[in-house]
Amino acid sequence: MEVKVMLEHFGQQIRQLRVRKGKGLNEFAKELHVSAGYLSNLETGKSDNIKLDVLEKIQKELKVLPLDTTSSFSQRLKRIEQNISELEKNDPLYAEFLIQNLETSIEWIKEKKK
Repeated sequence: MEVKVMLEHFGQQIRQLRVRKGKGLNEFAKELHVSAGYLSNLETGKSDNIKLDVLEKIQKELKVLPLDTTSSFSQRLKRIEQNISELEKNDPLYAEFLIQNLETSIEWIKEKKK
């Protein structure tokens, strides 16, 4: 019963993030290589199983799962790089803002440590 509740919540997150990204149910189902009915059942909590490869595709597209706190530093940096690259394609100004602030913050910390 507990797993079902967690999957329902997970399904709601998938739907919200999918809609936020402007992806239709049929379009996203095709990207995942699943039927629209299966994706709908997953989003509404009617399906209580999910294949690992589908879960990985959903995570890649929607980043629905929280970051693993045990992730290595390099994995986190890689994820940040991917997110900023994606942002740069859609809104270069915000990407530049983030990079510039990161660089400025690093320099400030280095100076403070001296």
